[in-house]
Amino acid sequence: MLSGRTVARDGRATRERLLDAGLLLADKAALSALRVDAVVEAAAVAKGTFYVHFATREDYLAALHGRFHDRLAGRIELAVAGQAPGMERLLRGSLAYLDGCCEQQGIKAMLLGARAEPLIRQAVSAQNARFAALATEEFKAVDWPAPPHAARLWVGMVAEAAIAESEAGRKLPPLRQALRRFLGLND
Repeated sequence: MLSGRTVARDGRATRERLLDAGLLLADKAALSALRVDAVVEAAAVAKGTFYVHFATREDYLAALHGRFHDRLAGRIELAVAGQAPGMERLLRGSLAYLDGCCEQQGIKAMLLGARAEPLIRQAVSAQNARFAALATEEFKAVDWPAPPHAARLWVGMVAEAAIAESEAGRKLPPLRQALRRFLGLND
């Protein structure tokens, strides 16, 4: 209490600090090494505060995954804004996704390691379905046969490209060129 008034606490700000700490730590540690103690220390909060916002470490990892992909989705939306539906827009959005993954190497690598965690595996499946639904519209726009199946395969190819670039620690132009060619786009 200050001056007879209760100071409001913004729980959302604390949650964001915890997630920010996880993103920073992801650049330095594998998932197996990411501990709640390190997260709360980096966020400068008490350990109990962590559990106010996340029931378990796995819930925290799922929230990190969600935040990462929500930011990527925003980046994709910006990249394709004003573009007509079709393969060029699909490629533009896919490259925005890959660029975002390259900029967040640590979190992408950490989340790849997290696929053994059931909550993360579910989150990955949900995100893949989300991106495949968006890609389906692009395939429909060009009368591609079986658009939902083509979109699912496309998401798998882009995810594999993200993994390859994460392992390389940089963009791989030949790989990106191959994606362009798969869509039948000229150089």
